[in-house]
Amino acid sequence: MAQIPKTLRSAIYTRKSTEEGLEQEFNSLQAQRESAEAYIRSPQLAGWVALANRYDDGGFSGASLERPAMTQLLRAIETGQIDCVVVNKVDRLTRSLLDFARLMSVFDSHGVSFVSVTQEFNTTTSLGRLTLHILLSFAQFEREIISERTRDKLSAARRKGKWIGGIPVLGYDVDPQGGRLAVNEREAVQVREIFDLLAGAATLATGLQEVSKRGYKTKDWVSRSGRRHPWSPGSVETRSTAVTKPST
Repeated sequence: MAQIPKTLRSAIYTRKSTEEGLEQEFNSLQAQRESAEAYIRSPQLAGWVALANRYDDGGFSGASLERPAMTQLLRAIETGQIDCVVVNKVDRLTRSLLDFARLMSVFDSHGVSFVSVTQEFNTTTSLGRLTLHILLSFAQFEREIISERTRDKLSAARRKGKWIGGIPVLGYDVDPQGGRLAVNEREAVQVREIFDLLAGAATLATGLQEVSKRGYKTKDWVSRSGRRHPWSPGSVETRSTAVTKPST
């Protein structure tokens, strides 16, 4: 008599880093799920069953595990509702080797296996575990290289005096043409006074006290979207030492 295969309750997890395209009738998350469902239905996987519960994280980075669907998935694993986690690609689960190791520890402790459809390996074999670690090592390396290139580009732009976005500093306005900051003469007077006060103070603490006593505040500005960021006296002490003194 043929042995009846054991039912393997398989949860399909999908993720997309941005929300772009999620409003479409057939989006990336649906494509990932269909791929996983087709894999589970394959004849060689008799007994595997795709769970109806959806674990979809749209608009969440793989650099962190702080995702709604991921939290639900881990909760279901801990309560014994899942036997296997299926993803389209390994990096849909995470892009961090450290987070991957943490997830694998959770999976192993609850007897849950992990399968990637397109890479065609799983954690039920030692070779699969080795391949996963190698793949994620390269994924993390790529992410770190991109981060380093981005930081280098921003640093180079700052050295050339280019404006790269963010909160404008007191004493400057963003040039309407973009790409640089222009001195705000009215605010520049206040910034120079702040520097003179700090330079002439016996200690930084006494200098900051004098700055606050004169009622100096942070910059009042309006973003491109029209949102107003009013003066704020609360953070003048933390910002007064970081402002750039406008040129005379």
